Amino acid sequence: MTEPAKTIAESHTEMVQLVLPNDANPHGTVLGGTVMHWMDLAAAITAHRHARGPVVTVSVDKITFKAPIKVGQVAILKSRLTYVGRSSMEIQVDVDCEDLNRGTHLHTSRAFFTFVALDKAGEPRAVPQLKAESEEQREELHMAEERRNRRLEDRKTGG
Repeated sequence: MTEPAKTIAESHTEMVQLVLPNDANPHGTVLGGTVMHWMDLAAAITAHRHARGPVVTVSVDKITFKAPIKVGQVAILKSRLTYVGRSSMEIQVDVDCEDLNRGTHLHTSRAFFTFVALDKAGEPRAVPQLKAESEEQREELHMAEERRNRRLEDRKTGG
């Protein structure tokens, strides 16, 4: 029995993380690896919400660090599905920081994570399809399909 398609909003995730000294490098900014860890967690929650079962990270594409996040600021992570295959899901994670004293926000990072849903035996299993609700979401799905095709081509050529 095939599950009905789900909307992007049904699995959207938002996390907030206060940046503490133990998250930072000697420059007083959060470590890139820590940001990547937070992004992976946000993406995993989104994938699990969509699949309603166990998921694993398969790849991370094009992570960018545009600006640092300082100790005492808040990292705001927003993740959402951009593509769903048979068992795989691409999730876009955006990170902003908020300066709590000034009330300012700044976009700091973005990455695309691919997850696969697993069955009880640890094998890939089918997930619900993704239902786009706007022209903007349909365009994002198209761009995500192009990224997926590039990933598959890279895998074939060993890239």
